[in-house]
Amino acid sequence: MLPTATVAIASPWASRSLTLPPLGNLDAYISAVNRMPLLTLEDEQGAARRLRDHNDLEAAGQLVMSHLRLVVSIARQYLGYGLPHGDLIQEGNVGLMKAVKRFDPEQGVRLVSYAMHWIKAEIHEY
Repeated sequence: MLPTATVAIASPWASRSLTLPPLGNLDAYISAVNRMPLLTLEDEQGAARRLRDHNDLEAAGQLVMSHLRLVVSIARQYLGYGLPHGDLIQEGNVGLMKAVKRFDPEQGVRLVSYAMHWIKAEIHEY
């Protein structure tokens, strides 16, 4: 049995535990990712500051979980190269985590714009 990922995230999801199905069922994973709520600009900046200033892993999880649909969208663009969709998503997730770690909310750009480069770069490395 494949493991599942459970992440408890605070506002804006207010005491809701998010569980992603195992990657063995890619359609269920994509469906769950598409149901994840997006962060507002204020929530995104607040979470990024908490991560940067206090190394708040819950804030990092919130940023990653809210941007997983971006990874799925970008990975879909590379399906024509004959690579497995699940592998492309996994590599993109690594790029997203790198982007979240390096993101500076004071630069005046949204995480989605910054993360796109890191996600594509990680997929290209694959």
